[in-house]
Amino acid sequence: MCSTHCDVFIAGAGPAGLAAAIALRQRGADVLLADARRPPIDKPCGEGLMPNARHALIQLGVQLDSHDGAEFTGILFASDQSRVAADFPNGPGIGVRRTTLHTHLLNRAQDLGVRFSWNTPLVIKPVPKEPPTLAGEPITCKWLIGADGAASRIRAWAGLDSADLRSRRFGFRAHYRIAPWSTYVEVHWGPLGQAYITPIGPEEVCISAMSRHAGLRLTDILNSIPFLRDKLAAAPTTSTERGSLTVTRRLRRVTRGNVALIGDASGSVDAITGEGLALAFRQALLLADSLDRGPRRHSAAQDPHTSHNQPGSLALYESRHAAILALPQRMASLLLLLDRHPRLRARTLRVFAARPALFREFLAVHVGEQTLPRFVLHHGAELGTLLLAPR
Repeated sequence: MCSTHCDVFIAGAGPAGLAAAIALRQRGADVLLADARRPPIDKPCGEGLMPNARHALIQLGVQLDSHDGAEFTGILFASDQSRVAADFPNGPGIGVRRTTLHTHLLNRAQDLGVRFSWNTPLVIKPVPKEPPTLAGEPITCKWLIGADGAASRIRAWAGLDSADLRSRRFGFRAHYRIAPWSTYVEVHWGPLGQAYITPIGPEEVCISAMSRHAGLRLTDILNSIPFLRDKLAAAPTTSTERGSLTVTRRLRRVTRGNVALIGDASGSVDAITGEGLALAFRQALLLADSLDRGPRRHSAAQDPHTSHNQPGSLALYESRHAAILALPQRMASLLLLLDRHPRLRARTLRVFAARPALFREFLAVHVGEQTLPRFVLHHGAELGTLLLAPR
Protein backbone atom coordinates (compact mmCIF):
# COMPACT_ATOMS: atom_id res chain seq x y z
CA MET A 1 0.00 0.00 0.00
CA CYS A 2 1.53 3.31 -1.07
CA SER A 3 1.32 6.63 0.77
CA THR A 4 -1.98 8.51 0.44
CA HIS A 5 -0.07 11.82 0.37
CA CYS A 6 -0.02 13.18 -3.23
CA ASP A 7 -0.63 16.17 -5.49
CA VAL A 8 -3.58 14.52 -7.25
CA PHE A 9 -5.70 11.62 -6.08
CA ILE A 10 -7.88 9.96 -8.74
CA ALA A 11 -10.75 7.67 -7.78
CA GLY A 12 -11.42 5.17 -10.58
CA ALA A 13 -8.87 3.56 -12.91
CA GLY A 14 -10.94 3.09 -16.05
CA PRO A 15 -9.85 4.84 -19.27
CA ALA A 16 -10.96 8.26 -17.95
CA GLY A 17 -8.99 7.91 -14.72
CA LEU A 18 -5.91 6.58 -16.48
CA ALA A 19 -6.06 9.32 -19.12
CA ALA A 20 -6.28 11.96 -16.38
CA ALA A 21 -3.37 10.37 -14.52
CA ILE A 22 -1.25 10.35 -17.68
CA ALA A 23 -2.06 13.93 -18.63
CA LEU A 24 -1.34 15.23 -15.13
CA ARG A 25 1.83 13.17 -14.73
CA GLN A 26 3.06 14.58 -18.06
CA ARG A 27 2.86 18.00 -16.33
CA GLY A 28 4.89 16.75 -13.37
CA ALA A 29 2.17 16.10 -10.78
CA ASP A 30 2.54 13.33 -8.20
CA VAL A 31 -0.52 11.19 -8.98
CA LEU A 32 -2.08 8.40 -6.94
CA LEU A 33 -4.83 6.42 -8.68
CA ALA A 34 -7.02 3.92 -6.81
CA ASP A 35 -9.60 1.37 -7.86
CA ALA A 36 -11.44 -1.44 -6.08
CA ARG A 37 -10.82 -3.70 -9.10
CA ARG A 38 -7.68 -5.16 -10.63
CA PRO A 39 -6.49 -4.50 -14.21
CA PRO A 40 -7.27 -4.94 -16.99
CA ILE A 41 -10.69 -3.40 -16.38
CA ASP A 42 -13.43 -4.19 -18.88
CA LYS A 43 -16.73 -2.44 -19.57
CA PRO A 44 -19.38 -2.97 -22.27
CA CYS A 45 -18.81 -0.54 -25.15
CA GLY A 46 -18.65 -0.49 -28.93
CA GLU A 47 -14.80 -0.60 -28.86
CA GLY A 48 -14.47 1.70 -31.85
CA LEU A 49 -12.17 4.74 -31.50
CA MET A 50 -12.94 7.57 -33.91
CA PRO A 51 -10.01 9.46 -35.50
CA ASN A 52 -10.39 12.28 -32.96
CA ALA A 53 -10.04 9.77 -30.12
CA ARG A 54 -6.85 8.41 -31.69
CA HIS A 55 -5.48 11.95 -31.95
CA ALA A 56 -6.17 12.60 -28.27
CA LEU A 57 -4.48 9.31 -27.35
CA ILE A 58 -1.36 10.35 -29.27
CA GLN A 59 -1.25 13.52 -27.15
CA LEU A 60 -1.30 11.21 -24.12
CA GLY A 61 1.61 9.22 -25.56
CA VAL A 62 -0.46 6.17 -26.56
CA GLN A 63 -0.15 5.01 -30.16
CA LEU A 64 -2.49 2.27 -31.39
CA ASP A 65 -1.93 0.50 -34.71
CA SER A 66 -3.34 -2.43 -36.66
CA HIS A 67 -1.50 -4.92 -34.42
CA ASP A 68 -3.74 -3.82 -31.56
CA GLY A 69 -7.03 -4.24 -33.42
CA ALA A 70 -8.44 -3.35 -36.82
CA GLU A 71 -8.67 0.01 -38.53
CA PHE A 72 -11.93 1.19 -40.09
CA THR A 73 -12.26 3.89 -42.71
CA GLY A 74 -15.64 5.39 -41.83
CA ILE A 75 -19.26 4.78 -40.85
CA LEU A 76 -22.08 2.92 -42.62
CA PHE A 77 -25.78 3.36 -41.80
CA ALA A 78 -28.12 0.57 -42.88
CA SER A 79 -31.78 -0.32 -42.56
CA ASP A 80 -33.98 -2.87 -44.32
CA GLN A 81 -34.41 -0.42 -47.21
CA SER A 82 -31.35 1.86 -47.35
CA ARG A 83 -27.57 1.79 -47.02
CA VAL A 84 -25.12 4.67 -47.10
CA ALA A 85 -21.46 4.96 -46.11
CA ALA A 86 -18.80 7.67 -45.88
CA ASP A 87 -15.11 7.76 -45.06
CA PHE A 88 -13.72 9.90 -42.29
CA PRO A 89 -12.21 13.14 -43.64
CA ASN A 90 -9.02 12.81 -41.55
CA GLY A 91 -7.79 9.22 -41.51
CA PRO A 92 -9.12 5.96 -40.08
CA GLY A 93 -10.47 5.02 -36.70
CA ILE A 94 -9.54 1.78 -34.98
CA GLY A 95 -11.47 -1.01 -33.30
CA VAL A 96 -9.68 -2.37 -30.24
CA ARG A 97 -10.74 -4.55 -27.34
CA ARG A 98 -11.50 -2.51 -24.24
CA THR A 99 -9.04 -4.59 -22.19
CA THR A 100 -6.30 -4.00 -24.79
CA LEU A 101 -6.88 -0.26 -24.64
CA HIS A 102 -6.82 -0.38 -20.84
CA THR A 103 -3.49 -2.23 -20.87
CA HIS A 104 -1.93 0.38 -23.19
CA LEU A 105 -3.12 3.23 -20.98
CA LEU A 106 -1.94 1.43 -17.84
CA ASN A 107 1.52 0.77 -19.32
CA ARG A 108 1.87 4.43 -20.28
CA ALA A 109 0.82 5.57 -16.80
CA GLN A 110 3.27 3.17 -15.15
CA ASP A 111 6.10 4.33 -17.42
CA LEU A 112 5.43 7.92 -16.34
CA GLY A 113 5.52 7.03 -12.65
CA VAL A 114 1.85 7.18 -11.70
CA ARG A 115 1.30 5.41 -8.36
CA PHE A 116 -1.50 2.85 -8.02
CA SER A 117 -3.60 1.26 -5.31
CA TRP A 118 -5.48 -1.70 -6.76
CA ASN A 119 -8.16 -3.81 -5.17
CA THR A 120 -8.56 -1.15 -2.47
CA PRO A 121 -12.04 0.26 -1.93
CA LEU A 122 -12.32 3.97 -1.34
CA VAL A 123 -14.27 4.73 1.85
CA ILE A 124 -16.42 7.85 1.59
CA LYS A 125 -18.39 8.90 4.65
CA PRO A 126 -21.46 11.13 4.18
CA VAL A 127 -19.66 14.01 5.89
CA PRO A 128 -18.57 16.74 3.44
CA LYS A 129 -15.63 18.01 5.49
CA GLU A 130 -14.19 14.54 6.18
CA PRO A 131 -11.82 13.37 3.43
CA PRO A 132 -12.21 9.91 1.88
CA THR A 133 -9.93 7.18 3.18
CA LEU A 134 -7.98 4.45 1.44
CA ALA A 135 -7.13 1.33 3.47
CA GLY A 136 -8.04 3.31 6.58
CA GLU A 137 -5.70 6.22 5.77
CA PRO A 138 -7.10 9.70 5.05
CA ILE A 139 -6.23 10.96 1.58
CA THR A 140 -4.04 14.06 1.69
CA CYS A 141 -3.97 15.80 -1.68
CA LYS A 142 -4.21 19.13 -3.46
CA TRP A 143 -6.73 17.83 -5.97
CA LEU A 144 -9.33 15.08 -5.81
CA ILE A 145 -10.57 13.73 -9.16
CA GLY A 146 -13.71 11.64 -9.48
CA ALA A 147 -13.32 9.23 -12.40
CA ASP A 148 -15.60 6.64 -10.82
CA GLY A 149 -18.26 6.33 -13.49
CA ALA A 150 -21.89 7.22 -14.03
CA ALA A 151 -22.85 6.36 -10.43
CA SER A 152 -19.95 8.39 -9.02
CA ARG A 153 -19.69 8.47 -5.23
CA ILE A 154 -17.20 11.33 -5.43
CA ARG A 155 -19.81 13.35 -7.31
CA ALA A 156 -22.42 12.74 -4.61
CA TRP A 157 -19.96 13.48 -1.78
CA ALA A 158 -18.92 16.79 -3.40
CA GLY A 159 -22.53 17.87 -3.86
CA LEU A 160 -22.33 17.85 -7.67
CA ASP A 161 -25.18 15.45 -8.39
CA SER A 162 -27.54 18.09 -9.81
CA ALA A 163 -28.09 17.06 -13.45
CA ASP A 164 -30.44 16.83 -16.40
CA LEU A 165 -31.04 13.24 -17.50
CA ARG A 166 -31.93 13.49 -21.18
CA SER A 167 -32.03 9.86 -22.28
CA ARG A 168 -31.71 6.40 -20.77
CA ARG A 169 -31.37 3.18 -22.77
CA PHE A 170 -30.07 -0.36 -22.43
CA GLY A 171 -26.81 -1.49 -24.02
CA PHE A 172 -25.27 -4.90 -24.73
CA ARG A 173 -21.96 -6.18 -26.08
CA ALA A 174 -20.44 -9.45 -27.26
CA HIS A 175 -17.62 -10.56 -29.57
CA TYR A 176 -18.02 -12.89 -32.53
CA ARG A 177 -15.46 -15.01 -34.34
CA ILE A 178 -16.00 -13.92 -37.92
CA ALA A 179 -13.86 -12.03 -40.43
CA PRO A 180 -14.99 -8.40 -40.75
CA TRP A 181 -17.00 -8.05 -43.96
CA SER A 182 -16.63 -4.28 -44.15
CA THR A 183 -14.01 -1.57 -43.72
CA TYR A 184 -16.62 0.50 -41.87
CA VAL A 185 -18.21 0.51 -38.47
CA GLU A 186 -21.70 -0.54 -39.52
CA VAL A 187 -24.74 0.86 -37.72
CA HIS A 188 -27.82 -1.25 -38.43
CA TRP A 189 -31.16 0.30 -37.53
CA GLY A 190 -33.95 -2.10 -36.63
CA PRO A 191 -37.36 -2.07 -34.98
CA LEU A 192 -35.93 -2.77 -31.50
CA GLY A 193 -32.83 -0.55 -31.60
CA GLN A 194 -29.43 -0.22 -33.25
CA ALA A 195 -26.60 -2.72 -33.62
CA TYR A 196 -23.00 -1.60 -34.15
CA ILE A 197 -20.50 -3.91 -35.86
CA THR A 198 -16.89 -2.89 -35.24
CA PRO A 199 -13.94 -4.82 -36.66
CA ILE A 200 -11.41 -5.49 -33.88
CA GLY A 201 -9.15 -8.04 -35.59
CA PRO A 202 -8.69 -10.08 -38.77
CA GLU A 203 -11.14 -12.73 -37.54
CA GLU A 204 -13.22 -10.96 -34.91
CA VAL A 205 -15.86 -8.26 -34.60
CA CYS A 206 -17.38 -6.50 -31.62
CA ILE A 207 -21.15 -6.23 -31.73
CA SER A 208 -22.91 -3.77 -29.47
CA ALA A 209 -26.57 -2.89 -29.44
CA MET A 210 -28.74 -0.24 -27.81
CA SER A 211 -32.47 -0.21 -27.20
CA ARG A 212 -35.15 1.83 -25.42
CA HIS A 213 -37.00 -1.39 -24.56
CA ALA A 214 -36.38 -3.10 -21.22
CA GLY A 215 -36.21 -6.88 -20.98
CA LEU A 216 -34.35 -7.47 -24.26
CA ARG A 217 -31.06 -9.25 -24.86
CA LEU A 218 -28.49 -8.76 -27.60
CA THR A 219 -29.83 -11.70 -29.62
CA ASP A 220 -33.33 -10.18 -29.62
CA ILE A 221 -32.05 -7.04 -31.30
CA LEU A 222 -29.85 -8.95 -33.76
CA ASN A 223 -32.69 -11.31 -34.71
CA SER A 224 -34.89 -8.30 -35.48
CA ILE A 225 -32.40 -7.25 -38.19
CA PRO A 226 -32.47 -9.94 -40.92
CA PHE A 227 -29.06 -9.06 -42.40
CA LEU A 228 -27.29 -9.55 -39.07
CA ARG A 229 -29.39 -12.54 -38.05
CA ASP A 230 -28.28 -14.37 -41.20
CA LYS A 231 -24.70 -13.09 -41.20
CA LEU A 232 -24.01 -14.21 -37.63
CA ALA A 233 -26.03 -17.43 -37.63
CA ALA A 234 -22.93 -19.67 -37.78
CA ALA A 235 -20.48 -17.34 -36.01
CA PRO A 236 -19.41 -18.44 -32.50
CA THR A 237 -19.19 -15.90 -29.72
CA THR A 238 -15.76 -15.28 -28.21
CA SER A 239 -16.94 -13.49 -25.08
CA THR A 240 -19.81 -13.49 -22.66
CA GLU A 241 -22.59 -11.02 -23.38
CA ARG A 242 -22.43 -7.99 -21.07
CA GLY A 243 -24.96 -5.25 -20.54
CA SER A 244 -25.16 -1.77 -19.08
CA LEU A 245 -27.21 1.41 -19.12
CA THR A 246 -26.32 4.14 -21.60
CA VAL A 247 -27.47 7.64 -20.70
CA THR A 248 -27.22 11.23 -21.81
CA ARG A 249 -26.64 13.36 -18.71
CA ARG A 250 -25.57 16.96 -18.28
CA LEU A 251 -24.39 18.21 -14.89
CA ARG A 252 -24.89 21.74 -13.60
CA ARG A 253 -21.24 21.84 -12.46
CA VAL A 254 -18.25 19.48 -12.69
CA THR A 255 -15.99 21.11 -10.08
CA ARG A 256 -16.27 22.29 -6.50
CA GLY A 257 -13.36 23.47 -4.41
CA ASN A 258 -10.47 21.11 -5.14
CA VAL A 259 -12.73 18.39 -6.58
CA ALA A 260 -13.20 17.77 -10.31
CA LEU A 261 -15.15 15.11 -12.19
CA ILE A 262 -14.09 13.42 -15.42
CA GLY A 263 -15.50 10.82 -17.80
CA ASP A 264 -18.99 9.46 -17.17
CA ALA A 265 -18.85 10.90 -13.64
CA SER A 266 -18.92 14.36 -15.24
CA GLY A 267 -21.79 13.76 -17.67
CA SER A 268 -22.26 11.45 -20.60
CA VAL A 269 -23.74 10.89 -24.04
CA ASP A 270 -25.74 7.96 -25.35
CA ALA A 271 -23.49 5.25 -26.79
CA ILE A 272 -25.11 5.79 -30.18
CA THR A 273 -22.54 8.55 -30.77
CA GLY A 274 -19.48 6.34 -30.20
CA GLU A 275 -17.84 9.34 -28.52
CA GLY A 276 -17.58 8.32 -24.85
CA LEU A 277 -13.86 7.53 -24.80
CA ALA A 278 -12.91 10.50 -26.98
CA LEU A 279 -14.71 12.78 -24.53
CA ALA A 280 -12.79 11.35 -21.58
CA PHE A 281 -9.43 11.79 -23.33
CA ARG A 282 -10.17 15.41 -24.27
CA GLN A 283 -11.37 16.13 -20.73
CA ALA A 284 -8.13 14.69 -19.34
CA LEU A 285 -6.04 16.99 -21.49
CA LEU A 286 -8.18 19.98 -20.51
CA LEU A 287 -7.93 19.08 -16.82
CA ALA A 288 -4.14 18.96 -17.03
CA ASP A 289 -4.10 22.37 -18.74
CA SER A 290 -6.35 23.79 -16.02
CA LEU A 291 -4.40 22.44 -13.05
CA ASP A 292 -1.09 23.38 -14.62
CA ARG A 293 -2.17 27.02 -14.41
CA GLY A 294 -3.12 26.78 -10.72
CA PRO A 295 -1.09 27.07 -7.50
CA ARG A 296 1.44 24.32 -6.85
CA ARG A 297 1.98 24.54 -3.10
CA HIS A 298 1.04 21.41 -1.13
CA SER A 299 -1.88 21.40 1.29
CA ALA A 300 -4.15 18.95 3.05
CA ALA A 301 -7.31 17.73 1.35
CA GLN A 302 -9.65 20.68 1.03
CA ASP A 303 -13.30 20.94 1.92
CA PRO A 304 -15.05 20.19 -1.42
CA HIS A 305 -17.71 22.79 -0.61
CA THR A 306 -15.29 25.71 -0.50
CA SER A 307 -12.98 27.15 -3.12
CA HIS A 308 -11.08 29.99 -1.42
CA ASN A 309 -7.94 27.89 -0.89
CA GLN A 310 -7.43 27.28 -4.64
CA PRO A 311 -8.86 30.37 -6.39
CA GLY A 312 -9.49 29.91 -10.10
CA SER A 313 -7.26 26.86 -10.59
CA LEU A 314 -10.12 24.72 -11.91
CA ALA A 315 -11.87 27.62 -13.64
CA LEU A 316 -10.59 26.67 -17.10
CA TYR A 317 -11.82 23.10 -16.72
CA GLU A 318 -15.22 24.22 -15.44
CA SER A 319 -15.67 26.80 -18.19
CA ARG A 320 -14.69 24.57 -21.12
CA HIS A 321 -15.97 21.19 -20.00
CA ALA A 322 -19.49 21.84 -21.29
CA ALA A 323 -18.12 22.69 -24.74
CA ILE A 324 -16.50 19.25 -24.99
CA LEU A 325 -19.87 17.60 -24.36
CA ALA A 326 -21.99 20.01 -26.42
CA LEU A 327 -21.62 18.62 -29.95
CA PRO A 328 -21.82 14.91 -28.99
CA GLN A 329 -24.95 15.60 -26.94
CA ARG A 330 -26.54 17.45 -29.87
CA MET A 331 -25.66 14.58 -32.19
CA ALA A 332 -27.08 12.12 -29.66
CA SER A 333 -30.35 14.07 -29.64
CA LEU A 334 -30.56 13.95 -33.44
CA LEU A 335 -29.79 10.24 -33.64
CA LEU A 336 -32.17 9.38 -30.80
CA LEU A 337 -34.87 11.31 -32.65
CA LEU A 338 -34.42 8.85 -35.53
CA ASP A 339 -34.58 5.98 -33.04
CA ARG A 340 -37.93 7.15 -31.66
CA HIS A 341 -39.56 7.91 -35.03
CA PRO A 342 -39.29 5.05 -37.56
CA ARG A 343 -40.87 7.00 -40.43
CA LEU A 344 -38.48 9.91 -40.00
CA ARG A 345 -35.60 7.44 -39.77
CA ALA A 346 -36.62 5.63 -42.96
CA ARG A 347 -36.96 8.89 -44.87
CA THR A 348 -33.68 10.29 -43.54
CA LEU A 349 -31.73 7.16 -44.50
CA ARG A 350 -33.31 7.20 -47.97
CA VAL A 351 -32.25 10.83 -48.40
CA PHE A 352 -28.70 10.07 -47.27
CA ALA A 353 -28.54 7.04 -49.59
CA ALA A 354 -29.69 9.18 -52.51
CA ARG A 355 -27.30 12.04 -51.55
CA PRO A 356 -24.12 10.40 -50.19
CA ALA A 357 -22.38 13.78 -50.12
CA LEU A 358 -24.87 14.92 -47.48
CA PHE A 359 -24.07 11.91 -45.33
CA ARG A 360 -20.36 12.58 -45.77
CA GLU A 361 -20.84 16.14 -44.52
CA PHE A 362 -22.99 14.87 -41.63
CA LEU A 363 -20.21 12.47 -40.62
CA ALA A 364 -17.69 15.33 -40.78
CA VAL A 365 -19.85 17.19 -38.23
CA HIS A 366 -20.02 14.10 -36.04
CA VAL A 367 -16.23 13.76 -35.81
CA GLY A 368 -15.66 17.49 -35.30
CA GLU A 369 -14.24 18.29 -38.74
CA GLN A 370 -17.25 20.45 -39.63
CA THR A 371 -19.41 22.63 -37.37
CA LEU A 372 -23.11 21.92 -37.01
CA PRO A 373 -24.09 25.56 -37.75
CA ARG A 374 -22.06 25.48 -40.96
CA PHE A 375 -23.70 22.19 -41.98
CA VAL A 376 -27.15 23.65 -41.36
CA LEU A 377 -26.24 26.84 -43.23
CA HIS A 378 -25.00 24.99 -46.31
CA HIS A 379 -27.23 21.92 -46.34
CA GLY A 380 -30.16 22.54 -44.01
CA ALA A 381 -32.53 23.84 -46.70
CA GLU A 382 -31.68 21.00 -49.07
CA LEU A 383 -32.05 18.37 -46.37
CA GLY A 384 -35.35 19.85 -45.18
CA THR A 385 -36.75 19.97 -48.70
CA LEU A 386 -35.80 16.35 -49.36
CA LEU A 387 -37.26 15.15 -46.06
CA LEU A 388 -40.54 16.99 -46.61
CA ALA A 389 -40.93 16.15 -50.29
CA PRO A 390 -43.76 13.73 -51.08
CA ARG A 391 -42.56 10.20 -51.80
